[in-house]
Amino acid sequence: MPDEKDQFDTQNDEQIKNGENLDSQTTETEITADLEELHVDLSVENKEKEIEELKLNFKKAETEKNELQDRLLRKIAEFDNYKRRTETEFSNLFKYAAENFIKKILPVVDDFERSLKHLAESEENSSVTDGIKLIYEKLMKILDDQGVKKIDTVGKPFDVHFHEALLQQKDEQQPPHIVLDELETGYLYQDKVIRHSKVIVNEDFHVEDTAPDETTKEEQL
Repeated sequence: MPDEKDQFDTQNDEQIKNGENLDSQTTETEITADLEELHVDLSVENKEKEIEELKLNFKKAETEKNELQDRLLRKIAEFDNYKRRTETEFSNLFKYAAENFIKKILPVVDDFERSLKHLAESEENSSVTDGIKLIYEKLMKILDDQGVKKIDTVGKPFDVHFHEALLQQKDEQQPPHIVLDELETGYLYQDKVIRHSKVIVNEDFHVEDTAPDETTKEEQL
């Protein structure tokens, strides 16, 4: 009997141990599963954070790229403007290289023209007149070869770009604002005005004519 009891107790102990082992294994399995699930959750959360960081970095990089591209385009535009301006200035430097010298020559041309006009009116010293006229024509030929031209004035409408009005006169035979006479010749050098023509301009006499009529009407009323 004692042997049977001992055997029973031994079996009972083994069953208890087996049960404890099963419980322990179950607990370990559950813990392992929980840890794996937690690890998965943490991994997903970390991945989401990494994705958000990548999105932010990409957006930041794209913004910086756009800013650099805008700066590059502005620099290119500034360089193109600088290049065109430099080319224009360089071209004008050669185109109008003789401008200052020609301006100093113009008073000499004026003296020649006044002398020729005076000699023509006096009708004296024809040989001297011919000599002065020959020199004047040679000088004007040189200026013409350099692109210097006289500005047309008499009979032309007054234009502030070419004319400088010194006086006004009334001539009812001519339209208003027409240049009646030239006091000093103006000149173009290439396409640039280097001296405006000093002129006498016809008055706007139509305005003066209508004013008395209005006064008369007021007096009649």
